[in-house]
Amino acid sequence: MLSLEQIKKKEPLAYRMMPRTLQDFIGQEHIIGKDKLLHRMIQADRISSIILYGPPGTGKTSLARIIANTTKSVFRKLNAVTAGVKDIKQVVEETENTFLNPSGRCVLFIDEIHRFNKSQQDALLPYVENGVVVLIGATTENPFFEVNKALISRSTVFMLKPLTENNIVQIIHQALTDKERGYGNLNITIDEDAVRLLAVLSGGDARIALNALELAVLTCETASDGRYEITTGVVEECVQKKVVRFDKSSEAHYDNISAFIKSMRGSDPDAALFYLGRALYAGETPEFLIRRIIICASEDVGMANPSALNVAVSAAMAIERIGMPEARLLLAHAAVMVATSPKSNSCYKGLDLVMKDLETKNTGEVPMHLRNAPAAGMSELGYGNGYLYAHDFPGNIVDQEYLPEEVRGTEYYLPSMNGYEAKIHDWLQNRRKR
Repeated sequence: MLSLEQIKKKEPLAYRMMPRTLQDFIGQEHIIGKDKLLHRMIQADRISSIILYGPPGTGKTSLARIIANTTKSVFRKLNAVTAGVKDIKQVVEETENTFLNPSGRCVLFIDEIHRFNKSQQDALLPYVENGVVVLIGATTENPFFEVNKALISRSTVFMLKPLTENNIVQIIHQALTDKERGYGNLNITIDEDAVRLLAVLSGGDARIALNALELAVLTCETASDGRYEITTGVVEECVQKKVVRFDKSSEAHYDNISAFIKSMRGSDPDAALFYLGRALYAGETPEFLIRRIIICASEDVGMANPSALNVAVSAAMAIERIGMPEARLLLAHAAVMVATSPKSNSCYKGLDLVMKDLETKNTGEVPMHLRNAPAAGMSELGYGNGYLYAHDFPGNIVDQEYLPEEVRGTEYYLPSMNGYEAKIHDWLQNRRKR
């Protein structure tokens, strides 16, 4: 049993509470449940090369530790931040030394494997391929982008998800009751509201939850009877700000902005505001966000509501003058305008058709009657001859061909029947009949 003074001198609570067996592991049932492949691999000590991919605090290192505790193979650990090719070669030399390791193979855990550059990852490849090294890589970045395809093809990728609130609650209670590694021998009172709040504020990260719990225990005042009383107020102070899975340099950045754009395109203002707020909360710049809104106003709303682009561009100009925090209101205004507008991508599709024709067909030259004749003698060559000025005719429309002969009659712009574009559709039908 540990006293508080002993606890202060030991490793952090999050490290002490790392599970040692599969039975201790909480969460990730989709990959570690009893009938799942990874569970069977660990239990049977038949580990093949795997890559554990997921956010911090979701159990990647814990799973590696469980494997280290259960496998009969030699287990080695490297951190990609500090290790290099030399360290890899040293592990391989020790592994292939039959005196030190009769089996001739080892399980090598590489934390933050995405930090290895291409040459470092290439140095691993032949030993993973011949079975000398069974690789366990852990990464917070998408391995399909950050890890060599050759290593990916020789490994099974397991994706870990943020822990649920109930998972975090279980982990907190485990830490509070464990007398060997946690606070089971201390007189701690914490109500369920505080536990639940801690689970919510941790954002699915067990390490954040346990670090906050440890900070609460070490800093809160004891009652007259020696109790450590942890309230919701103490929890709020220890966490400060709810963690959001969002990093402007990571995949989460692209996932969030993708969801934001698709919510506006899908005419869901609630979801658009949610992903906008999530981006702002995590520190995304308003300039980046308004650019995405402007693009969506043109690409997805288009002529169905031409004023949406005006609102978006006006918001961009206003953001330059106002800045944060008020700029967030302009972003919300523009995002909701785009989300609630009728949609049409007819301009986008029409330009794509043009680009395809330019790439694959003989599209001819600009007709002579549409060309200017800025220099003397050009009109004698036919430049501008026969051009009809539209404003000289009724309705400001004149029957004259504007496309080159080779693509004459091609309809690139096909307006939808949505919003204002329905009026354009009817007008254009009459225009083309003429």
